[in-house]
Amino acid sequence: MKKKALTPEQSETLLKVLKTRFEKNMNRHNDLKWEKIQPKLEANPEKLWSLNEMETTEGEPDVVDYNKKTDEYLFFDCSPESPKRRSLCYDYQAWDSRKANKPESNVIDMAAEMGIELLTEEQYRQLQELGKFDQKTSSWVKTPASIRELGGAIFCDRRYNTVFMYHNGADSYYAARGFRGMVKV
Repeated sequence: MKKKALTPEQSETLLKVLKTRFEKNMNRHNDLKWEKIQPKLEANPEKLWSLNEMETTEGEPDVVDYNKKTDEYLFFDCSPESPKRRSLCYDYQAWDSRKANKPESNVIDMAAEMGIELLTEEQYRQLQELGKFDQKTSSWVKTPASIRELGGAIFCDRRYNTVFMYHNGADSYYAARGFRGMVKV
């Protein structure tokens, strides 16, 4: 199992990347101040590690919201296209059910290993209010149990300037379909 902590040098590098992205994309978080976010990140090395996992898979994590009740900042994968964690079945059950051509892994296990949560359809639509994402790719989103129990899973994308939600068998996987995650700090 991976050690869930960065070296001081890695932390410093990641914080610089996150700050630069934050300042470059103020439309995602107009009323938020980096000076309040950075100390929370520094106080939560496991969360910083998870953000680094998002960054190394080209997710381009950025702050998209702040929850006053819980005093948490929400970081979403904000890469223009689905991050470079693709060709994955939805979950272990779907992966295990494949008799041939099994992909490397599955979305649910990979997200857990990274310490991130899969975006819900609602969160995905919230992200799409901040820009245009997944115009060439698609992203698995958290699937309701009622759909998953019947063998399906859902994914979303943006086409024709509209955000669509679709379904597929949970055991399917495609080179252009990944997943977007979230970290609360």
